[in-house]
Amino acid sequence: MATISDVLALPTTATAVRALAWVRACEREPVANHSVRSYLFAVLLAEHEGLRRGTDFDPDLLYHACVLHDLGTSAAAPGEQRFEVEGADLAAAFLTEHQYTADQVDAVWEAIALHATPGIAERRGPLSYLTYLGISTDFGFRSEFVSEEQAVAIHAAHPRLNMATALVDDIVRHASRGPLAAPRYSLAAQLVHERAAPGGTTGLESAAAASRWGE
Repeated sequence: MATISDVLALPTTATAVRALAWVRACEREPVANHSVRSYLFAVLLAEHEGLRRGTDFDPDLLYHACVLHDLGTSAAAPGEQRFEVEGADLAAAFLTEHQYTADQVDAVWEAIALHATPGIAERRGPLSYLTYLGISTDFGFRSEFVSEEQAVAIHAAHPRLNMATALVDDIVRHASRGPLAAPRYSLAAQLVHERAAPGGTTGLESAAAASRWGE
């Protein structure tokens, strides 16, 4: 059983530190904290399901897929395509610059590009599976494998700060930047539609508010 220190541990390689610094410089704090928590939850899920580091999944690639997954909602994204793809492109450029192999870059690209596509992400191998479910867990879905002690420690280290609303705001803002940023039937298009409706609260925000984490 992992100790609380183990649960909160983040990679300390130069590339990992630079990745997180970049995310915190580009994204608002609630969204950046969400990305870090998603990684921590993904690691707990892997442990819960008996997936072995270095054998069943690459923990370094999982870290970068989770931590970089919402760059497409930030000012670093050009706003010309859907946020998932732009985030994947930004992550791929970062990893390529830091000498990751083409196969490693492609795996992270796919995990990020599919992170808002349930029913597909879970079937594209351990990296996409863990990335998607780590992110989902941070919205309070399928969180039963996280103990209360672990949850309290993770949220104390990386506070939620009304994350769901902050992230929806950023996705909607990104969608307004170009005609291809919110293609029909995409998550962004759905959130734009719901935000424009009377009341303006999206289903994603409501589901997060009703979840175990309460927002």
